[in-house]
Amino acid sequence: MLSLLWPRDEPALRMRVIAAVTLIVLGKLISISAPLIYKQVIDALSGGMVVVVPIVLIAAYGVANVSAQITGDLRQLVFVNVAQRAIRLTALEVFQHLHRLSMRFHIQRQTGGLSRIVERGTASIEFLLELVLFSILPTLLELVLVCAILWRFYSLDFALVTLLGIGAYVAFTAVVTQRQVHLRREMNQRDVVASIKATDSIINYETVKYFSAERHEARGYDAARRAYERAAIRSQAMQSVLTIGQTVIFSAGSVAVMLMAGRGVVAGSMTIGDFVLVNAYLLQLYAPLNMLGMVYSSVRQSVADIEAMSKLLQQPVEVEDSPHATALTAPYGHVRFERVSFDYDPRRRLLKDVSFEIPPGGTVALVGPTGGGKSTVARLLFRFYDVADGCIMIDGQDVRRVTQESLRKAIGVVPQDMVLFNDTIYYNIAYGRAGASREEIESAARSAQIHDFIQSLPDGYDSQVGERGLKLSGGEKQRIAIARAILKRPSILVFDEATSALDSRTELEIQASLRAVSAERSTLIIAHRLSTIVDADDILVIDDGRVVERGRHTELLCKGGIYAAMWSRQKRKAEAERTDATHPAG
Repeated sequence: MLSLLWPRDEPALRMRVIAAVTLIVLGKLISISAPLIYKQVIDALSGGMVVVVPIVLIAAYGVANVSAQITGDLRQLVFVNVAQRAIRLTALEVFQHLHRLSMRFHIQRQTGGLSRIVERGTASIEFLLELVLFSILPTLLELVLVCAILWRFYSLDFALVTLLGIGAYVAFTAVVTQRQVHLRREMNQRDVVASIKATDSIINYETVKYFSAERHEARGYDAARRAYERAAIRSQAMQSVLTIGQTVIFSAGSVAVMLMAGRGVVAGSMTIGDFVLVNAYLLQLYAPLNMLGMVYSSVRQSVADIEAMSKLLQQPVEVEDSPHATALTAPYGHVRFERVSFDYDPRRRLLKDVSFEIPPGGTVALVGPTGGGKSTVARLLFRFYDVADGCIMIDGQDVRRVTQESLRKAIGVVPQDMVLFNDTIYYNIAYGRAGASREEIESAARSAQIHDFIQSLPDGYDSQVGERGLKLSGGEKQRIAIARAILKRPSILVFDEATSALDSRTELEIQASLRAVSAERSTLIIAHRLSTIVDADDILVIDDGRVVERGRHTELLCKGGIYAAMWSRQKRKAEAERTDATHPAG
């Protein structure tokens, strides 16, 4: 917080902080002078002075109050740049860190809860900065000044009784609020659970509709909100206890000081103006202290929110660039896996001693049973994870020794599960390469066989695709992914079951485009439909994390092993589908 309040290498912002503190001190001095002027007004009126004297004093009192308000407004205006910069930089730091975290973290995360943590954390930073500078410090300064005045002009007893009352007030507030903080934390936890439930349900809107599960989702969400409701009721009950206790302590302290002042007036050592002055100072002190419970609770809650956000920042970055990492140069796209092993969980090794090579411009396909480790090979190539053993080389460079940014710029991917940004088709294709011209984007769309479809839409390339691309069919989303990969101009292409969402006719139409695109690029194909990889230079069959068969299509069929059995099953299935299409039932 101090680094945000006193930013390094930002002299202009530091000057703003100094100016804000100066205005705080000036404002409090003016605020403290107002009751003194008011006392003079009372004494002047009660002493029978000429009318002009009270009028001047009353005008001075009004000017003091207005000046105190103006200094407060100026203080806010001066400090707003510091506060907003702190929020922006913190939010940016968290955002960038979340993108640096590994795939392992993002697979386990819950989007709704994560966004709530970040939102509350950044909001709490602004709250704490302004609270510490504009509420707590001014109140402490005012307390010191008032006690000094009471001691100097009256007696030490007035200052001690005032301090004792404020001390009891603060101690009671801290004890009760400590309990309330636990309740607030429970409220936050319940709120996060409810947010996760709502976000997850809305994201999976189609699934909810498929299974007519609206009532089930509503019950789950209502249960989460009921838990939040119970915690909120208990928190409000504790707030009522706090308010009642504060009122009792404030009243007792005020009565004690007023009795002392009244006795002084009767004894003739104090005037009516002094009596009013003491009362005005008590009200002036207890006014901000009356908010102490809320302030203390809010500070604790804000600290808890910032702590939760800090835990995100403390999440270790599993995959980092080495200190001496250089940019990848991959003009050929020669990929080599050398005895690669990997595991998500140390208790279960997923890939075991996998070795293969993709020569420049060559095509290698990975096939095999689901869960065998095929997609993991692509994730390791992108360096979403680091290998446990062995190494991955591109044009003779270990991917662990180059920057991740340069590595991923050299690889284009068309994933199996394509999720689009909630923006236009143009934006989603252009995402492949920043700064690409419209002609290049349309050319990529033509290569992906989707340009004509886009032109047929009422808004063309400016058509919105909806949340996660739900306004488009699976095949249309897949073609946009292919166009995006084409636009990127990578030296290495990865097709992770890229045509899995396409029907047979569309698949045939797009296969020629894929072959043309990958003709001069090293290509890794992860395939379920074996018909899409019959022309591959090398086919690897991966089962239980190992390469159990390898060779060209005809060679693997001759072996009569796993690949041949898979080919036979898919062939029979395709023939059955054609038969059903030709001779429909009934």
